[in-house]
Amino acid sequence: MNLSDIISSGRIVDIMVLFVVIEVIALTIYWRRTGKGIALIPLLANIGAGGSLMLALGATLKGFVPEIIALCLISSLIFHVTDLVIRWKR
Repeated sequence: MNLSDIISSGRIVDIMVLFVVIEVIALTIYWRRTGKGIALIPLLANIGAGGSLMLALGATLKGFVPEIIALCLISSLIFHVTDLVIRWKR
């Protein structure tokens, strides 16, 4: 399988999601041990927005029905607004 196949099949999104999950785990462990960095809820709001966009891309590349793609995009909007509300309060 070459890079073109990985991208066109949507597998690239699966790989990206795996790296994001590892990132969230690492940042959460760091925050809990040191008290520094990004707290869990703001982190999940931020990552949720981008992660939902990645899932929408993956769903599109894999030929999912438009309703699934729309659901991913709506969830991205919800995460984005949540992230803005959290940041605005600071």
